[in-house]
Amino acid sequence: MRIRVLLFGQLKDIMGRSEDSLEVQPGTRLTDVMAQYSRQFPRFGPMAGSIACSVNREYAPASAVLHEGDEVGLLPPVSGGLPADTAVQSDLQSEHCAIVREKIDSQKVADALKAPEDGATAIFEGIVRNNTRGRGTLYLNYEAYDSMAINEMERLAKASLQNFEIRDVRLIHRLGRLEIGETSILIVVVSAHRTAALEACRWLIDTLKKTVPIWKKEYFEDGAIWADGEPFPDDILAKTGLQPRSESK
Repeated sequence: MRIRVLLFGQLKDIMGRSEDSLEVQPGTRLTDVMAQYSRQFPRFGPMAGSIACSVNREYAPASAVLHEGDEVGLLPPVSGGLPADTAVQSDLQSEHCAIVREKIDSQKVADALKAPEDGATAIFEGIVRNNTRGRGTLYLNYEAYDSMAINEMERLAKASLQNFEIRDVRLIHRLGRLEIGETSILIVVVSAHRTAALEACRWLIDTLKKTVPIWKKEYFEDGAIWADGEPFPDDILAKTGLQPRSESK
């Protein structure tokens, strides 16, 4: 049977491609795919403990048995991906979220979300800065596992509505090349009271940076690197069958 394997971030550079079409035996598990790549690519092995896996755009345990036509994602720690020439060009939207490639109009989004019953609006903007640890930045390129990213963003939005006393929320992430000073991510939360809005906004950005499959590459005058990603939460690593950070060597 044949499966499709998608590779993101640093894994693309290690393997020299963004996807594979693999012929595997019935009963093959995610662990078998990981082991095959570890044998083929020496640089893959040391990263295995920090990689999360997905099957058909959902985080999956490493013990998951694969089936004909499955789409497997191997995901390094996220920092927010597909090369510009193969990435989905059209915007992706869900009830509360969007992935875009044009500039984000933060004020327009916030104004559209406000209602008379709201007493607070919390806005977070991630801005491209001109340096990283003192090294001058020219620009950034954001890439994503688009279809999985929009699903994870919507999941977070709905969780925030359930867990915090807020009325509504919007999450928008931009992909592609971003210049210094441009907005990469916008989070807007509206509620009757400021505490709920601020707490929800903080939780959303902190969680998004660890779980949504978006990566960024930083370009400098003397080269380019994938940004160090936020480690996946222990529950995701446990789901994939990998060791939580506290237990890893």
